[in-house]
Amino acid sequence: MATDRPRRAENPKVAGVLLAAGGGRRLGGRPKALLEHRGRPLIEHAVRSLRNGGCGPLHVVLGAAAEEVRARADLTGCAVSVNPGWEEGMGSSLRLGLAALTATDADAALVLLVDQPGIGAEAVARVRLAYRSRMSLAAASYDGERGHPVLFGADRWTDIAAAAAGDQGARSYLREHRDAITLVECSDVAEAYDIDTSQDLKHLE
Repeated sequence: MATDRPRRAENPKVAGVLLAAGGGRRLGGRPKALLEHRGRPLIEHAVRSLRNGGCGPLHVVLGAAAEEVRARADLTGCAVSVNPGWEEGMGSSLRLGLAALTATDADAALVLLVDQPGIGAEAVARVRLAYRSRMSLAAASYDGERGHPVLFGADRWTDIAAAAAGDQGARSYLREHRDAITLVECSDVAEAYDIDTSQDLKHLE
């Protein structure tokens, strides 16, 4: 196993994981994946950012209005999981996404959130290039503040999944391992706003 590490470090397989299960409670129950941006569902823009940023395979975790999302959005080339417990929060979706990758030979997972359309392929590519080994831990930063996307080396997935709870996602794990995180400044190529409330809809075009 150790013999392939140098090759992997040069050409790792970094899977893209898109967390797109949210029901948009503060948006009046409008699923975030289906919010329109530039004429298409928000989820399509996030998938494109992962793909154009060099990630593959791509795995999407749906939840709220999953069947409607499948019907309306083009998810060609993506493996899709539906989180029946999506109302528990992001942690359950992260666990599901990482679990789906365990059957692949991915060296790392790069996690992106569906409600951050200001983060595109350039930020994804920068964080992906921070991979060094299957113990890598990297995240985009915006003026020094850690944000998304986040890269998790495959040897960390079990511990990350065990720590993921409620709506915290991997926050507690990242806090405990902050000294191991490679921060990748992305404020010159991306904006890290979230689409959480009706006031945030102004960011959509």
